[in-house]
Amino acid sequence: MTRTSYRRLGAAVAAATTAALVPLVTSATPERAEAASNYLPPVGHVFVINLENKGYDETWGAASQAPYLSQTLRSEGALLTQYYGTAHNSLGNYIAQISGQGPNVTTQGDCQTYSDFQQAGTAAPGQAVGQGCVYPAALPTLPGQLAGSGHTWRGYMEDMGNDPAREAAVCGHPPVGAVDNTQKAEVGDQYATRHDPFVYFHSVIDGPACDNVGALPRLQQDLTSAATTPALSYITPDLCHDGHDAPCVDGQPGGLTSADAWLRQWVPIITSSPAFTKDGMLVITFDESDGPQQDSSACCGEGPGPNTPAPGITGLGGGRVGALVLSPFTKPGTVSTTPYNHYSLLASVEDLFRLPYLGYAGQPGLTRFGTDIYTART
Repeated sequence: MTRTSYRRLGAAVAAATTAALVPLVTSATPERAEAASNYLPPVGHVFVINLENKGYDETWGAASQAPYLSQTLRSEGALLTQYYGTAHNSLGNYIAQISGQGPNVTTQGDCQTYSDFQQAGTAAPGQAVGQGCVYPAALPTLPGQLAGSGHTWRGYMEDMGNDPAREAAVCGHPPVGAVDNTQKAEVGDQYATRHDPFVYFHSVIDGPACDNVGALPRLQQDLTSAATTPALSYITPDLCHDGHDAPCVDGQPGGLTSADAWLRQWVPIITSSPAFTKDGMLVITFDESDGPQQDSSACCGEGPGPNTPAPGITGLGGGRVGALVLSPFTKPGTVSTTPYNHYSLLASVEDLFRLPYLGYAGQPGLTRFGTDIYTART
């Protein structure tokens, strides 16, 4: 993953017109709620797994090095063939999934220094204007929405806290203003702060919500009953098991090979849990298309943002990555060619829990999961 080309965007952003003040949330209308009730299944538990840096053909093509994902799991759910990342590099994609905020020059560089976001205003649709990494406490997020509506959420981060000298075991992140020393994996601790979007919001790290972000082993404990399983479980493998590194610092092969092995271990634990079998939905996707098949293509009306003219550094998006949805409410072997992106995922989760749309999740015309995915009723 390159770290240099995003710097060229600084001058263009500095010249951007100051944005007018607008609301950060797009309200859910009664008409929308009534329309949604006609096709939305009663999903009560959502699971999201993000893998790293693979284009659609590399993952889902005939030569894929992830046969469990691309064949076995694909046959059990809905393949979204036109699902796109929203940014380069990694961090902007993760932030998009839980806040609807577009990238800025600093997040495009994966926040090498864990700096505060300096806000200069707001712009439509629901965008904080400025540069930096850790957003102000007043900026709304999906975790805040869920908590405010009586729903639970938790982030499960593999390797978090394995090396206390790098990060804490709960809500691990660098001190604000410090260099992020988790940018590279180390033997025994391959946690990456930039793949954990929750810690880029002061509304999480400055209060009790911080306790909801912890190490991956907690997931297996929480899955023992539907009552102890959060409404949203957001799961990030480490830098080896998410496919980012190849080879890995500990000698594992990495890439899709290690990601596939990790999925083979953890997906059955999720899909056999009481919460999933009752009313669950698991989404497996990738942050961006990088590596040999890197592209910066986009879908769904994504365009220049107030903080960067090119969300994908060399284009408007994070490229075509694909996604897979597994659920009792989805027929095995389903294929959807509807265009979706990370903002679509956020909006689709908000639909399921009847929440207002945040940021670009409220962009007019954005596609949200519908009857192409929700193809079975139980």
